[in-house]
Amino acid sequence: MSNLRVCVFCGSSRQCDPVYLDTAERLGRELAKNGVTIVYGGGAVGSMGRLAEGALAEGGEVIGVIPAFMNELEWGHKGITELRVVRDMSERKRVMIEGADAVVALPGGSGTFDELLEAITLKRLALYLGPIVLLDTRSYFKALLLALEKCVSERFMDPRHQSMWTVAKEPEDVLPAIQSAPPWETESLSFAAI
Repeated sequence: MSNLRVCVFCGSSRQCDPVYLDTAERLGRELAKNGVTIVYGGGAVGSMGRLAEGALAEGGEVIGVIPAFMNELEWGHKGITELRVVRDMSERKRVMIEGADAVVALPGGSGTFDELLEAITLKRLALYLGPIVLLDTRSYFKALLLALEKCVSERFMDPRHQSMWTVAKEPEDVLPAIQSAPPWETESLSFAAI
């Protein structure tokens, strides 16, 4: 698994249930122990901060990508391997997913949903081909998964699009989910529009 580069989307809330923060830290440790480079939103608090701390505790490489205005507010993590400052939120998403071998989404707020849905859209358009794994702590993504199923049943998406993402229950399930994700090819563009 070494040399793998995984983009992780997660939140910065300090008020969420501690189980989400602990899960983020466990994921950071698990990825780092397996030699995975983490690319994330660069934050120092919430799930973002705990993800980074977990990885750093295991000697992992952690690259943060943060918009300039957030960096000016001193929201960036000072102890990570590298903190890249970009112009805005759109560039942040693009830089985070560029060169990523896989995407993992942890529970988070509107920003996390924005990032995750953009990754799914890019995969649907064959602009990103890697695995997308939702770490479904406390069944957090249940409503989103039902909404995506509704997209398929109402024929806004093809049934084959449901293989674009995989669900994992525990941090230790994430790497196996990445490894076993069904391949996604550029030919998928042929059914991007239905």
